[in-house]
Amino acid sequence: MLKIGLTGGIGSGKTTVARIFEVLGIPVYYADDAAKQLMNTDVSLREAIETEFGKEAYREGRLDREYLAGIVFSNPEKLETLNALIHPATIRDADDWMARQNSPYVIKEAALLFESGASAYLDSIIGVYAPVSLRIRRVQVRDGVGEEEVRRRMSRQIEESIKMKLCNFVIRNDEEELVTPQVLALHEKFLAMSGVKL
Repeated sequence: MLKIGLTGGIGSGKTTVARIFEVLGIPVYYADDAAKQLMNTDVSLREAIETEFGKEAYREGRLDREYLAGIVFSNPEKLETLNALIHPATIRDADDWMARQNSPYVIKEAALLFESGASAYLDSIIGVYAPVSLRIRRVQVRDGVGEEEVRRRMSRQIEESIKMKLCNFVIRNDEEELVTPQVLALHEKFLAMSGVKL
C-alpha cells in the first residue's frame, strides 16, 4: 500500500483536496485533528505535556487549549517543545491507522509534513499551492481574523515556494485551474503505482 502525504500552507485548500480523494474512496488521515485528539487520549503524551507545561494544561480531564495557546504562541521555543512532543505521537498514530486500511493507497493530510519529520515515512508527497494573497483572504473569511494574524500563522510554516519544491506532485488551487481533474489524474497515477489495473 502506498503512503501519500498531502500538504500545503495555511489557506492553500489541502482539506478541499483531501475531501476529493475521500469521495474517490481513498482513506485520509487528518494529522491536525488526530493531534488534537491524541493530546487528550494518549496517556504518555498527556503526561509529557503536563510535565513540560504544568498540571494547568488540563482542566477537568481535557486539554485547556486556551492556556496552552497563551504559552506557545508567544514563545517560539515553547511551541517547538510542544511540537516535539506531539509529532512523534501523531506519526505513530498515523502508522497504526495506515496498517489498518485496506486500500491501494492512503493519504496523510498535514500542514507540517516536512517540519514534523513525517515526510520521511511516506512514499510520495502532494503539495497544494495557492498564491499568498488568496490564502490570506481564505483564512480571513474562514477564521474571521485579520491579515496580521494570518501572516503570523504563516510565519510558523516553511515558506511555500520551498515546500512545493520538496513535494513530488503539486496541485494548483489558485482559482484559475480546476482542482478535481488534477486530483483525478493523481488518483490514476497512484492506482497504477500501487499495481491496480485501470
